[in-house]
Amino acid sequence: MKKNVIGIFALLVVIFVITAIINPKFLNAYNMQNLIKWSSLYAVMSIGVALVIITGGIDLSIGSVVGLVAVVLAFFLKVQGMDPWVAIGLTLCMSLVVGLIHGLLITKAHIQPFVVTLCGLLIYRSLSRWLTDNQSLGPVPLEGDKGYANLDQILGLDFIFSGKIPLGVFNLPTPALFLVVLAIATAIFLRKTIWGRYLYALGNNEDGARYSGIDTERMKIIAYVLCSFFAGIAGILFAFELDSVQPAQTGEFYELYAIAAAVLGGCSLRGGEGSILGVVIAAAVIRLIYNSINMVGISTHLEFGILGMVILLGVIGDEFLKKKMAERQASKA
Repeated sequence: MKKNVIGIFALLVVIFVITAIINPKFLNAYNMQNLIKWSSLYAVMSIGVALVIITGGIDLSIGSVVGLVAVVLAFFLKVQGMDPWVAIGLTLCMSLVVGLIHGLLITKAHIQPFVVTLCGLLIYRSLSRWLTDNQSLGPVPLEGDKGYANLDQILGLDFIFSGKIPLGVFNLPTPALFLVVLAIATAIFLRKTIWGRYLYALGNNEDGARYSGIDTERMKIIAYVLCSFFAGIAGILFAFELDSVQPAQTGEFYELYAIAAAVLGGCSLRGGEGSILGVVIAAAVIRLIYNSINMVGISTHLEFGILGMVILLGVIGDEFLKKKMAERQASKA
């Protein structure tokens, strides 16, 4: 296990223990279930962003993609009365197309990733509001709702994407299962396949990777497609978790949380570094900070400030350790 992963895990343990000491209610089953659930939701989209950052890119649109997928899914189910599985398939395909468009604009039109995804952030949010006339929708019917077809299937999907599996006195949220499967699959992809090694090589030295025969443009496109695909999965999970999908708010600022989790988890914005385990732990730290603020009675107005300070200190500490390690290796040489 890398030192930066050990460091972020230590931070998780410290915050967890301090919060539990200050407020013993923090450890009750209901709070732990919520913590696991929201950590899993954040981690799923953070994994996708990590793949892009490893290549040296960035995706600022992921929050808007999450929101667009959630809105379109709710629109298909409630307004169009579409078959639930068809609706899910179409929304996932839409997320893949979004990633493909990003990748093509970056590689073929040679537009900076920051510009492409920033424009995407604005466009997808506007599309969400236009599609629903800025009205809230829910993928799962509430009392008095009309327009739904295949109600039994929808309720079954509600359990799959936002249900709880009884484990004695504790109920495991199903989003945690999605996270485990996706995290393991992505870790294997990065560490055990030639494509994963290509992504790291691309982030370390794009020109060197190109001269060594790697199709760098194709790898960039793959990274952005996977990033949007993970955002699509997260959008579906959020859609079923929320009572109503609000076009102007669902997914708002999520790109910042995802990027923060990736960077805090060990992904260098310069590219070429990062581990899925570190990203998952960092996403849990971010949600734990929010939960701890509420549990210890700190004003919620300070949430963003405290989160920003923790992330800043974490990154500074990581850079300091990297510098010391580089100096130590240089002295040995």
